Amino acid sequence: MDKEKDEIIVFRGKNIRRIWHEDKWFFSVIDIVSVLTESTIPKRYWADIKAKLEEEGFEAYDKIVQLKLIAEDGKLRETDCSDTEGIFRIIQSIPSKKAEPFKRWLARVGYERIQEIENPELAQERMKKLYELKGYSKDWIDKRLRGIAIRQNLTDEWKNRGLKEEIEYAILTNEISKATFDKTIEEYKKFKGLNKENLRDHMDELDRL
Repeated sequence: MDKEKDEIIVFRGKNIRRIWHEDKWFFSVIDIVSVLTESTIPKRYWADIKAKLEEEGFEAYDKIVQLKLIAEDGKLRETDCSDTEGIFRIIQSIPSKKAEPFKRWLARVGYERIQEIENPELAQERMKKLYELKGYSKDWIDKRLRGIAIRQNLTDEWKNRGLKEEIEYAILTNEISKATFDKTIEEYKKFKGLNKENLRDHMDELDRL
């Protein structure tokens, strides 16, 4: 599965960042607070909720972990995250009519991931459907999936050769981009007018030659 795509899911048009950590999903608390409250300052809202939870005995140091997620500026930044159990507890403290459908959605997301671990082909089929909904052609989708497989083989080889940190993968990816297009990933995204979008999803046939 494409790692970058895997880190963002959508609930009713809103992006929710997540990361697979210690064999389970961890979700960005700020993103969930933003979705459920529509607060203009979700960080402050979350700070108030967290203080209230701690007063009620919620062990934030145990349930909340800081993990690096892609921020709006495209950089990896430490973000308050919690697993499904912790998120359900946080939701209970947020007075919102959106809470119940969000709980059902969150449970389904977790169930889908378990299914995909047991049968990786389901992940590929889900990805195909998402690209179809975005209007991509079957030919484009087939080539994109082959590209993902090639990229996965490449990163697996890098891992076998000792790469561990995200920055090391980013450096090598930039070197490949520079050699191929004479542009770094960030320079290429700016050239195509992209912000948080996946660059590989916006490559045409000429880019792939």
